[in-house]
Amino acid sequence: MTIATGNAAAATAGGQTGATAKARRYYRRLTPVERIMHALLMLTFVGCALSGLPLIYAERAWAQTLARLLGGFEGAGLIHRVCAFVMIVVFVSHVVLVFYKAIRGGRLMAMFWGPDSMVPQPQDIVDIWRNFKWFVGRGPRPQFDRWTYWEKFDYWAVFWGMFIIGGSGLLLWFPVFFSKLLPGWMFNIAALVHGEEALLAVGFIFTSHFFNGHVRPAKFPMDTVIFTGRISEHELKSERLAEYERLVREGRLAEKEAPAPTAEAKWFGWVVGGTALTLGIVAIVLIVYSLF
Repeated sequence: MTIATGNAAAATAGGQTGATAKARRYYRRLTPVERIMHALLMLTFVGCALSGLPLIYAERAWAQTLARLLGGFEGAGLIHRVCAFVMIVVFVSHVVLVFYKAIRGGRLMAMFWGPDSMVPQPQDIVDIWRNFKWFVGRGPRPQFDRWTYWEKFDYWAVFWGMFIIGGSGLLLWFPVFFSKLLPGWMFNIAALVHGEEALLAVGFIFTSHFFNGHVRPAKFPMDTVIFTGRISEHELKSERLAEYERLVREGRLAEKEAPAPTAEAKWFGWVVGGTALTLGIVAIVLIVYSLF
């Protein structure tokens, strides 16, 4: 009886050990280059936002104080242009890298269609419908694949912002050059578009994007995957079961396995991400305050 009990306890302990090991299994989600690009995009966006707000709300006392902290309005303008330049370089590099990897790997079609594509597809419409049904308690939670519909929306919002905000910003940055090509009234439109679209981008990124990435219950208080590049098996199954099952069917799950993120990587994510989150909330509060 004692031996049987001991064997049962050992089996239970062994099962718990196996479950613990399984719970600690991680899979690679983002490459180092993708993480670096996102970090640069995040830092330059925050830099453009904080340096641009004093120029938009120059008559406000808080804007003048913020401008002084940035070295005056000229200093804020310099920071704005440096961040904008780095952001443009990162954006162009990302587009070139995406096409290069697709062409070199012979997977050009996969860039436009399939579960690894960031291009919106019919399944995204189904996911939106099912997710809204789940919101109101009329259906089960949908199971997503590698990219959710809101991640794709965030992704393509960057393209919209780069062409609209970036394009109008270049006109304002190099007025002498572009005045040889465009009529004068275009610069008035560029100034209006640049400011209004920038406020829209700041409002979206620091509310919707931050909520989906950090504040929603499944991720609160912060999702560090973007900094570590790894996702736990538990997260992969609970949030992206369709991807997990697809990788199992294709026999590709093992090749995605990666070591657990280091404590330093997690702390880096907490510090950098937490700082960006805090500055973003401050920017939203200042914008709302200025409306009244």
